Amino acid sequence: MTMPGDPWDTLLAAFSRADPPNVTLTELALAVMTAAALSVPRRSWRYFGLLATATHEMGHAVAAVLSGQRLAGIRLLLDHSGTTTTYSRSRLATAWSCFWGYPVPALVGAAFVWSGFNGWGPAAISGGAVALAASLVFLRNLAGVVITSAAIAITLALILFVPAAFVGHVAVILGLALLVAAVRDLIKLTHVHLRRRDRLASSDAYLLWRATSVPSGVWILLFAALVAGSWLWAWQPISTVLPAEHRVVP
Repeated sequence: MTMPGDPWDTLLAAFSRADPPNVTLTELALAVMTAAALSVPRRSWRYFGLLATATHEMGHAVAAVLSGQRLAGIRLLLDHSGTTTTYSRSRLATAWSCFWGYPVPALVGAAFVWSGFNGWGPAAISGGAVALAASLVFLRNLAGVVITSAAIAITLALILFVPAAFVGHVAVILGLALLVAAVRDLIKLTHVHLRRRDRLASSDAYLLWRATSVPSGVWILLFAALVAGSWLWAWQPISTVLPAEHRVVP
């Protein structure tokens, strides 16, 4: 770890393409194990799950803004729950923003994996930090500010003090962890609809049913399709590291 000569120049340089990391099969295995260690055990999920929740709520927020809704605020809680409050007279716009919660961690994760393998890892992580910084304006509780500020601080430390080639590896690990997190949250959502129906009021699929009359199961299947598609996208660069018999042939 070295101190940057000019932090501002280092931050700006992070948005340009770096040399793609040379990921070996051993390094890929370590990346997968690290990603699983972040997103599977309860102790690590207690912390990493907060980033997954922030990404989920950012998905709602961005979709709301893109559909012309007024974004009133975002709340993130330490129990991995969160809410994004928007105002709109259009039920279609409301349904649109409500949909883009569960698929977004998987989509972002796949983008991070692709970026990490193709030399855009520092740019992807820097872009994530910019998005998180923008969300500070809309956060309405202290826990949300603390969670987001911590994520931004970690990101800045990576960009300023870690070589760009290694940041590419970090982007792959973070992307894989978000992909696993998306599956974990989708399983939790399905469990709520099958076994914990007393918690349906907090389910995006339930809220979409209320807004559109389309059954919750259909929405869950659409979430699952996008999560699966994100895994397939991430698999493309990953497969180039694997032995020839395991590669995806276009």
